[in-house]
Amino acid sequence: MKIFLKPGKEEALQRRHPWVFSGAIQRADGRPEEGDVVEVYSAAEQLLGIGHAQVGSIAVRMLSFEPQEINADFWRQALQNAYNLRKKTVLSENTTCYRLAHGEADGLPGLIVDVYGATAVLQAHSAGMYLARHELAQALRSVYGGSLKAVYDKSAGTLPFKANLGAADGYLWGEKQVEPALENGIKFEVDWEGGQKTGFFLDQRDNRSLLEQYCRGRSVLNVFCYTGGFSAYALRGGAAHVCSVDSSARAVEQACKNVALNFGEQAPHEAHVADGFDFLQSAGGKYDVIALDPPAFAKHTGAVRNALQAYRRLNALALKRAPQGSIIFTFSCSQVVSREQFCSAIFSAALDSRRNVRILHRLAQPPDHPVSIYHPEGEYLKGLALYVE
Repeated sequence: MKIFLKPGKEEALQRRHPWVFSGAIQRADGRPEEGDVVEVYSAAEQLLGIGHAQVGSIAVRMLSFEPQEINADFWRQALQNAYNLRKKTVLSENTTCYRLAHGEADGLPGLIVDVYGATAVLQAHSAGMYLARHELAQALRSVYGGSLKAVYDKSAGTLPFKANLGAADGYLWGEKQVEPALENGIKFEVDWEGGQKTGFFLDQRDNRSLLEQYCRGRSVLNVFCYTGGFSAYALRGGAAHVCSVDSSARAVEQACKNVALNFGEQAPHEAHVADGFDFLQSAGGKYDVIALDPPAFAKHTGAVRNALQAYRRLNALALKRAPQGSIIFTFSCSQVVSREQFCSAIFSAALDSRRNVRILHRLAQPPDHPVSIYHPEGEYLKGLALYVE
């Protein structure tokens, strides 16, 4: 199946950007279905690469910029390359959970693979990757050998609605493993079957480690705590007291389990099922280290304005109530909100609070969530560590 671009529209692909937008397409040789492998040509009929067709503004996600067959060897080599990078950057005896495949950054647009010990959790965001899921599972088994015991597909909630693939989550191979995953030596029980995303937010690993360094003897508040990542690191860092808050009772329950798993039932930890904004409103000046890691306030460009207002309001609440000398770790995981926009929202929040605020660290995603230099849109996580006077 072939797709031909309009004159002049080949420049983005020549710069190795992995998306073809629908407005760039002149015609198609045949009628590609969503998820089909297609060849993309310039108006002069020069082959530019091969990708997955899809319905929507992004019409093709590029898999290769070379003439290449997309087969079992392709998937195995792509995942082997991804594994080699993780071996050099994050894998160790103390860290057995990490992101193996991060979409466009690993040459696998539309695919996420997170590894938790002996289980790989696959999440397809495109029809093409979903249709290749069994080949991907076999490729994972080839790369990992006997150390991999299960491959779980969790694509039902991430596939394009219009693809109408009738996906259901389940094991592509193997069965459920119950051993906790390790992150920098801390144990976490991960619920990839029922939890958010693939079960755990692996992208905050480095930021959790940094927060740990500021917690000795301090009172720590973890808002939007999910399963307690920042809380566990704070306790290991010697926090005098840690409070975890989330609107999900299930998340709070899991956070308490993870704390107990590492520090016992008598750890100086409390947890509340509450709205994060409401809790900050009533928290007063009790906490001198605060982690603000909210869910994405904007999932499309039309929601950016409201998202920036939410970031401003959230951070103003924290800044106004933070004791003198406190530290706030604040984040945005909204891809459509730029780093500059987020920093501007925090600047406005600081003005609202009438506090003297200094930036200690500019925060980002870790090396197992790399960003392709040809696809800067892959940089979604941004954050600041602030000192409040």
